[in-house]
Amino acid sequence: MTILVTGATGHVGRHVLTALLNEGHKVRAMTRAPERGRFPADVEVVRGDLTEPEGLADALRGVERMYLFPVPDTAVQVVRQAKRAGVRHVVVLSSTSAADATNFSGVYHRTVERAVEDSGLDWTFVRPDEFATNLLWKWGHSIRAEAVVRGPYPQARRALIHEVDVAAVVALALGRDGHAGQVYDLTGPEALDQRVQVAQIAEAVGHEIRFEEVTPEAARVELSAFMPVQVVDMVLGYLADSVDGPPMVLPTVEKLTGRPGTPFARWAADHAAEFRPA
Repeated sequence: MTILVTGATGHVGRHVLTALLNEGHKVRAMTRAPERGRFPADVEVVRGDLTEPEGLADALRGVERMYLFPVPDTAVQVVRQAKRAGVRHVVVLSSTSAADATNFSGVYHRTVERAVEDSGLDWTFVRPDEFATNLLWKWGHSIRAEAVVRGPYPQARRALIHEVDVAAVVALALGRDGHAGQVYDLTGPEALDQRVQVAQIAEAVGHEIRFEEVTPEAARVELSAFMPVQVVDMVLGYLADSVDGPPMVLPTVEKLTGRPGTPFARWAADHAAEFRPA
């Protein structure tokens, strides 16, 4: 059985590859630029772009199961190509926001889910809550340049999830039977406020990092410089909501994989180099 991993160089995809290989599966990695990736020798690497579904024939040939990175604009065409090629089961990287059709992220991810549902193929939706890796683009620059994080709502608690835990669930759903038709909501194993998150990154990096509270209005101006306004609204909204109503910590990762979810401190240690000055 050949398993196709799209987005194979991404934060989740690269770990999906490793997990599947460790289980002895035959894996094909799809990426837009194979020459830029570093893959294990026993992985078949093919060129492919989810925004160009008409060019996916080679990547899909002989594939029975696939991991689908979410690209809503072409999801219907991609899934149609997959079905034509003989794919039987699609595991979608989605989001807990897919249950909420009122926000940008919810519409984005639900569009992909619906395309797979409507295809008639077997499916599994893996819905992580907020990725810890989001902090790399939210805080990375200011930590590297000034050893400071500026943000609103320091008391906002989030159950940030390590990408390896998401990948472990994806690989399980791809590599073993019994997961068709399942929706797996995932969170990290603990809800930490933003000051604690910063403190744990500082511990991993090895120097002090200051958290400087700013108003939501100031944060909106800064975030709008590199994020669409609808995403800014979503980010500020869930931070505000998380002050008094943090997300529920879910046991899904441990129930499915048999091991506890990865603590945020471990994620910070794994990514410490990315928070240090170049």
